[in-house]
Parts: sequence; C-alpha cells; structure tokens
Amino acid sequence: MITTVVLFRMPERVSVAQARALFNSTAPRYLGMPGLVRKYYILSEDGQSAGGVYLWQSRADAERVYTHEWREFVRGKYGSDPELSWFSTPVLVDNTTGEIAVDG
Repeated sequence: MITTVVLFRMPERVSVAQARALFNSTAPRYLGMPGLVRKYYILSEDGQSAGGVYLWQSRADAERVYTHEWREFVRGKYGSDPELSWFSTPVLVDNTTGEIAVDG
C-alpha cells in the first residue's frame, strides 16, 4: 500500500464550514475510484493550507489519478499547485474494524 499526502495553500483563510462545503463538492469523484482505499480531506488549524491523505493499493493506482489534468483541476478549485509526498504503508491499524492489515 502507498499513502500520498497532498497539500496546497488556500488563496485565503477558510473556516472548517467553508472547507467542508468545498471538499463535499469534490468528494463524489473519489467514490469507487479504482485502487483508492481511503481518502481524508484535511485543513490546517489556521485555515491557510488544505489537502488530502490518500491510501492507495499501489503507486500505479495513484499515478493514474495524479495527472496533469488533476493538477489543473486542483489549481482551478483551490488556487494553488498541489505538493505530493509519497510514503510506503507496510502496516495499517484499523480501529473501526479491529484489524491490522499487513501489505505484502
């Protein structure tokens, strides 16, 4: 599994309520997306940065999404370019199901 952290600067400070409305407008596009296990939308405490934490089945799955068109969409929606950081996710603890998942 692969975790990707995507961050971008907001053009102006946003509240949690404003971020919720923005994020809800894009959330449906990720539902049922091949290879995406889970996505968390995130907002910094100061409301000036936002992004997402994505858990993918593979890096190839993620790279099929993070295209030039996706970057243009993010830039148009949020006003800045996304910055991506990649992490291997060898173990996942899921307290909602009481399970530990080991990749590989």
